[in-house]
Amino acid sequence: MDGIAGTIATAVGMFAGTNVDDLIVLTVLFLSSRAGGAPRAWQIWGGQYAGIAVLVAVSVIAALGLAIVPDAWAGLLGLVPFALGVRGLISAIRTRDDPEDASPPIASGLVAVAGVTIANGADNISVYTPVFRTIGAGPTLITIAVFVAGVAVWCLAGSWLGSHKKVIGIVERYGHWLVPCVFMIIGGLIVIESGVLTRIF
Repeated sequence: MDGIAGTIATAVGMFAGTNVDDLIVLTVLFLSSRAGGAPRAWQIWGGQYAGIAVLVAVSVIAALGLAIVPDAWAGLLGLVPFALGVRGLISAIRTRDDPEDASPPIASGLVAVAGVTIANGADNISVYTPVFRTIGAGPTLITIAVFVAGVAVWCLAGSWLGSHKKVIGIVERYGHWLVPCVFMIIGGLIVIESGVLTRIF
């Protein structure tokens, strides 16, 4: 029992520690959903689960000795949210003279949300892989179950943080500028902190 409790505690700490920044992304997505109607809540939940599932699957496969994406280049995934942000900013600029013509949401569907989740959590693979490689099959399954519960907690927390009326009002008014900028910052930080630019240049 102590072994299971220890595995659960470790998994909780690992999930929370590696996904703190994801909570910010979820909050922005839920704010966008409430202010503009998209992405829908089920798309945020589904995209989050799909994205985390991909990250875990890649980590498990890598733990078995099959590297899919070299760690040195995983930071390039940060270009996904950055590109979504640029697209949203361009759309906001094009419609700035027509306030009635609202800009389309940054992540408008399940696939886009999953893409942002994967890009934002790409560096988590380097944490999950050695853990899955050393703990064995049973603890790995328990850890994955904790992650499943963790995603639900994160989505609920993001939804709650994104439910404040004052914040929603700000997003309704300035969201077509703020949300793209947030996504560009997130994507830029992923690329910069990964050190991938030093390998390119």
